[in-house]
Amino acid sequence: MAGPQSDRIVGTSPPRKEGRDKVTGRARYIDDLRFPSMLFGATVRSSIPRGKIKKINFGQGIAWSEYVVVSAKDIPGRNHIALIENDQPCLADSAVNHPEEAILLLAHPERRALPKAVAAVSIEYEPMPALFTIEESERGDQIIWGKDNVFKKYTIEKGDVDGVWAKADYIIEGEYFTGAQEQLYIETNGVIAAFDAEKGITIWGSLQCPYYVHKAMMALLGLPEDKVRVVQAETGGAFGGKEEYPSMLAGHAALLAMKSGQPVKMIYDRGEDMAATTKRHPSRTRHRTAVSRDGKILGGEVDLVMDGGAYVTLSPVVLSRATIHAGGPYHWPSMRVRAKAVATNLPPHGAFRGFGAPQSLFAIERQMDKIARELNLSPVEIRRRNFLKPGQTTITEQEIREPINLSGLMDRALDLAEYDAKKKRFANENPKRTRKKGMGFAAFLHGAGFTGSGERYLASVVGVEGRADGGVRVLVSSTEFGQGTNTVLCQIAAEALGLPYEDVTIAQPDTTNVPNSGPTVASRTAMVVGKLVASAALGLKQTLVGAGMLGERCTVDEFRAACRQYVAAHGEFRSLAKYDSPEGIFWDDAKYRGEAYAAFAWAVYVAEVTVDLATYSAAVDDFVALQEIGRVMNPVLARGQILGGVAQGIGFALYEKVEWRDGRMANSQMTNYIMPTSSDLPPIRAYFEELGNKHGAFGAKGIGELPMDGPAPAIVNAVEDALGVPFNGVPLMPERIFDAIAEPAEESRPPAGAR
Repeated sequence: MAGPQSDRIVGTSPPRKEGRDKVTGRARYIDDLRFPSMLFGATVRSSIPRGKIKKINFGQGIAWSEYVVVSAKDIPGRNHIALIENDQPCLADSAVNHPEEAILLLAHPERRALPKAVAAVSIEYEPMPALFTIEESERGDQIIWGKDNVFKKYTIEKGDVDGVWAKADYIIEGEYFTGAQEQLYIETNGVIAAFDAEKGITIWGSLQCPYYVHKAMMALLGLPEDKVRVVQAETGGAFGGKEEYPSMLAGHAALLAMKSGQPVKMIYDRGEDMAATTKRHPSRTRHRTAVSRDGKILGGEVDLVMDGGAYVTLSPVVLSRATIHAGGPYHWPSMRVRAKAVATNLPPHGAFRGFGAPQSLFAIERQMDKIARELNLSPVEIRRRNFLKPGQTTITEQEIREPINLSGLMDRALDLAEYDAKKKRFANENPKRTRKKGMGFAAFLHGAGFTGSGERYLASVVGVEGRADGGVRVLVSSTEFGQGTNTVLCQIAAEALGLPYEDVTIAQPDTTNVPNSGPTVASRTAMVVGKLVASAALGLKQTLVGAGMLGERCTVDEFRAACRQYVAAHGEFRSLAKYDSPEGIFWDDAKYRGEAYAAFAWAVYVAEVTVDLATYSAAVDDFVALQEIGRVMNPVLARGQILGGVAQGIGFALYEKVEWRDGRMANSQMTNYIMPTSSDLPPIRAYFEELGNKHGAFGAKGIGELPMDGPAPAIVNAVEDALGVPFNGVPLMPERIFDAIAEPAEESRPPAGAR
């Protein structure tokens, strides 16, 4: 055991740490947990989008004395969910700002008694005018938040944008839209809260970010840090939907538990989970691009607007990532991006895999195809002439220092997809068919880790613990919800120490036992947290060497013996590592300029589609996903991330449409919110390239969000190739295809078969 041995564990696919418990049924999800004298909780919600609460009536026929009832007046701390702006109340008091806003909480020993009781509560309102779209919010006829309905604004300025228009041979404008999308995790939101006057509050939950909940409970309940404990139960999927929202549900259960003196479980059914919780932000993006006659981008302007819903939640940071990704993987000598998130009276939008990047990357990739069409160039050639190259800078003036070859990446992806041959064949065959076929692709990038100064602000801490049995345990608040956190972090610790994978375990995230390693978001776990795990693991070994219990070169048995000896002599044996900004990574928050991310992952995705003119529906027949991700830490998990992300991206592109009626999700069930099933998905062929990354554990970059970014633009580009009709938004439903064919836009198309 001389030290890390490359490819010994990292780069292989050992069994998942939690896999056996999941497949044998031993894993305990939140609804599997039971406590003595436990009550069940439910929520009484607003039935209108905006108005003043005049009176609450408790109907006849309900034994109200059997129920615990909580209102805003029962909150012992501050009535808000602590996050960024702290504007969202835990319980509405005098007014409501969106449908499904929580007003009252009920608890009862019998879960089945609650629906009737909730229905028996009637609320009298004084309705107020509401806003439901970005355009209504921008008009400002009604001000529902702040002075102008704007939650947050960002501006990026690079070069001389005002000077490029006179030099341009072409000025090309486009407007693009993306809709809301439901995370649709398998397990709905759920928590259990228990209160003890001496010990404080304990929360068990299906969640991503234990310390988010911890912070929120301190403020809401008026409790000190040591009186709040948050434990992650086994979690059945999240996709961002359990990043901030569990703080709301935990607060509700905690208030009921404090008032009743009994544990309280709250589990949403599917309808409530879909109607009341956060979604992907809808967006509108306008591009204006100056291009030379030879197809080189001279500069551009982007106006990006996101619908944040009724409260701020995470809109500023979602908007931030969308803003920084607005230029895509292209070189812009000059660029101005103006971005804002606005308030409407929809339920608040929040985190979803991709976190703003899918919206702005959809727009730029559709714009690039439009530029190609206007210049009579192929989609391939317009990208080749404008790809970022090493030494050039992004729109935030971050220099590309790694040897990325985007033209080479694109060529490989197109060859894997047989793009040239298929495009030519389809162009010849389509005139004879009612089922038109097309090819499209998208090139994109995704920054790993928190944006800008985010990681420096988080100052994450991880621990690695030597155990009395000679094994090692990883201590992080980073959570497992199906993506492989437990497995990959254990691989990293084992690799760093030269131990067998089986010798390393990982602690259940519990704020009384693990340090705050930051939220499990932003494609940061393997890269940022993993790097800290490796450092903490080496610190463990250095302690043993410094104590004279171990040599620099040792066997596995010698390490185990030294670990047992140290614990026997000194008790608890932990090594901690804290995040420190890498040298040369600096972000200017005031100017919104600099190194936005320590590393980017890069990708080119290619879609083959069929559009059936009998049903006006589009389907994906084949999909190639090629990405450069630094280092493939675990091939099975990496491939799973890509396949799952592409599947969600296909849903975003073609199937998943939230129907809003007066601010309420009208299709809040799986019978009418349509997501792609396995029979709707094509073969998804995932391929990887590895350039390494000095800022990530053993070369890792982020991978979790990347595959969400590329499918929608690749698919819509392919549909346009099949039909010769441009489309500017997703989801691309059959009715939109029908309307576009019935009234085709007056826009030219690249020559059939052009590459």
